Amino acid sequence: MIIDTHAHIDMDAFDDDRSEVIQRAKNTGIDYILNVGCDIESSLRSIELTERYDFIYGTAGIHPHDVKKIDYQTYDQLKELLAHPKMIALGEIGLDFFKNYSPPDQQKEHLRKQVELSRELQKPIIIHCRDANEDTIAILSDYFPKNPSARSGIFHCFSGNQELAERALEMGFYISFSGSVTFKKSDELRTIAKTIPADRLFVETDCPFLAPIPNRGKRNEPSYVIHTAQLIADIRGLDIKDVQRTTSLNFFELFGIGKEAKTGTVSYQIRNSLYLNLTTRCTADCSFCSRLTRPVVQGYNLKLDREPTAEEVWNSIDDCKKYDEIVFCGYGEPTLRLDTIKKVSKKIKEAGGKVRLNTNGHGNVINKRNILPELKGLVDSISISLNADTAEGYDRIVRPLPGIRNGIYDRVKEFIEESKKYIPETQATIVTHQEGVDEDKCEEISKNEFDIKYRSRRYNIVG
Repeated sequence: MIIDTHAHIDMDAFDDDRSEVIQRAKNTGIDYILNVGCDIESSLRSIELTERYDFIYGTAGIHPHDVKKIDYQTYDQLKELLAHPKMIALGEIGLDFFKNYSPPDQQKEHLRKQVELSRELQKPIIIHCRDANEDTIAILSDYFPKNPSARSGIFHCFSGNQELAERALEMGFYISFSGSVTFKKSDELRTIAKTIPADRLFVETDCPFLAPIPNRGKRNEPSYVIHTAQLIADIRGLDIKDVQRTTSLNFFELFGIGKEAKTGTVSYQIRNSLYLNLTTRCTADCSFCSRLTRPVVQGYNLKLDREPTAEEVWNSIDDCKKYDEIVFCGYGEPTLRLDTIKKVSKKIKEAGGKVRLNTNGHGNVINKRNILPELKGLVDSISISLNADTAEGYDRIVRPLPGIRNGIYDRVKEFIEESKKYIPETQATIVTHQEGVDEDKCEEISKNEFDIKYRSRRYNIVG
């Protein structure tokens, strides 16, 4: 499944072959198209498309270029348009100080008014922002307090800087990338695209504009969104299926359209690795973790109705040799189920597979013995969460549970050192952007104190 979250197929650029374009999108695997209104007329055309095609949804709004045309009827018309069941957002609205087709003061006035209308109607908004970062954030922050888990709307065709992306995410917006992210000179934009959390990511065409490479210069159309999705997958170190699955779930969570991710996931594939979800229990309550509120990774819901048996875990693996590695991970601490790890790992190794264990490093404390000799020959690599450069920082961020807490940072470091004796490859990891953590010091600890590999990543960024 893949979704074009921003299209203008009502425009006259498609008058000669609109039905063929829509059919091409369907044939390419585009499951939904969101056709976006820019004024009353285009919003009406969006409704017509939604009524003709079951997989097309629409929005209604006044683009910043056109707010100078707003009259006393406009807001009543928008209300009427947005009452239609397939008109699912208000937009596109925003600020465009690059072309200034409408006076800046009018743009700001009507952005506020349309945001207020969206809140009255309880509709997400589609934001257009060009050369207007500060004013856009200043206005939106009056209506959307910091709440990264909110579902405020979408910053479409994102072309801003890292600061704009961060501020938008803080207010609960999703970030959508168009074909412009594929252009040769878009290195900064690609860097930003790597940092957007998976559960805040969309792709779009903004057709008929901004056709992605390899179709740059042509009229853009929804079927071309596949090229943007592939580029996003490549720069994030993912398979395109990972991007498709994630953005589809995001579309469902923002608009309620599509399918909710099923709970009870035991095994799940990301790239060419298979992950095994043993438990949602953990010995920590990390400040950055959504284990208890939204246990979703790359579009998979890892909430377990019950913990799977070793036999069920093994049976969830189709072919051990098919994957680069099979990883004990999930949203809980795997070493809480050490016996299951050992039983399943033994079978994986006998079947010719490679095993990795992702752990918080509490395994010896949990099991009240040194478990690493028991994993020798069963685990090929181990990834251990260091997450801080001091014990105080560790306790503040990882928030180990009572019974685990006393001296746990030093015990984690002991676990890392001990693992080198029994596991062929040991790696220390941190989740970045945690206040009070010296990330350079963490890397220094990993490389100089332990002489092991080091990996840093932002939370919910895989790659």
